[in-house]
Amino acid sequence: MKKALLGIVAACTFTMLAIAAEPPFNEDVPDKYTVKKGDTLWDISEFFLRDPWLWPEIWYVNPQIRNPHLIYPGDIISLVYIDGRPRLTLQRGRDIKLSPEVKVLPHADAIPALPLDIINNFLSRNRLVTQEEIDGAPYVVAGYEKRLLSGSGDNFYARGQFDETPAYGLYRIGKPYVDPETDELLGIRAQDVGSAKLKTVEGDIGTLLASRTIEEVRVGERLFPHEERRLESTFYPSAPESEVEGVIMAVEGGVSQVGHLDVVAINRGEREGLAEGNVLAIFKRGETITDKVAKEKITLPHERAGLLMIFRTFEKMSYGLVLNAERPLAVNDILKNP
Repeated sequence: MKKALLGIVAACTFTMLAIAAEPPFNEDVPDKYTVKKGDTLWDISEFFLRDPWLWPEIWYVNPQIRNPHLIYPGDIISLVYIDGRPRLTLQRGRDIKLSPEVKVLPHADAIPALPLDIINNFLSRNRLVTQEEIDGAPYVVAGYEKRLLSGSGDNFYARGQFDETPAYGLYRIGKPYVDPETDELLGIRAQDVGSAKLKTVEGDIGTLLASRTIEEVRVGERLFPHEERRLESTFYPSAPESEVEGVIMAVEGGVSQVGHLDVVAINRGEREGLAEGNVLAIFKRGETITDKVAKEKITLPHERAGLLMIFRTFEKMSYGLVLNAERPLAVNDILKNP
């Protein structure tokens, strides 16, 4: 009898663990979904799952598809059960004839994981610099014919130590990122305003041509050699490998309120184990109230209010994109593992 009871308890425990391990699918999802132009991986994950970052855990790799992580408009995603567990599978949405030919699907046609148009500048141009790098960089002293502003195609003058680098990036120095918890300087944002080609150098004065501008070039802009960086355009949602706790330091645009698809800076980076694609939950701080029975101040638990995905990491900080906001968010909101 005792063995039977132990067996029942073990079976119930196993069943409960299996249920707990099941990814939380949304209710009433269809068996199939056809990928449309304009979709993102996050959109599709959110369509099927209440916790979209669990997508890699329930993705069934079809051995007949060369790269199942590249998803194209017209592809069909199916919800199936394999060995009694729900899985998502991929079927290419086009007929492929069996012949000794290689079927080529350009990477550029695949849907992105995130809306790349929103984070493009942060992926490719904007950068984080130190005060030492700023102090040592050449800077714009005047436009052609003493103009204060220069644009694409204009010559301008800069002063500083020039090397043999033929092309430079033009940057506007922004405010420093300071950890609100420790007051540590995490970096200084350099905002991309254009590119320039070095024409001649006389002493410490260089004459340059503005080859690309997205804003007017002002006196004081800094010149840095172009940053060699491999750009990652695909992010796979995942939880951080270690426990992370931080805060939102700033939101793009200089405001304090944060909303859906806003880019935010957070005070945690590679040294804390964060990687591109990591998802963090956003929490509103618990309010401090007076316990009228005990007659003392108490702080209520933090309340979960949204999600963000990390898309660029530095040593001490990172940039993230807010993917879900269940209530108004703000600078200094708390970040934790999802």
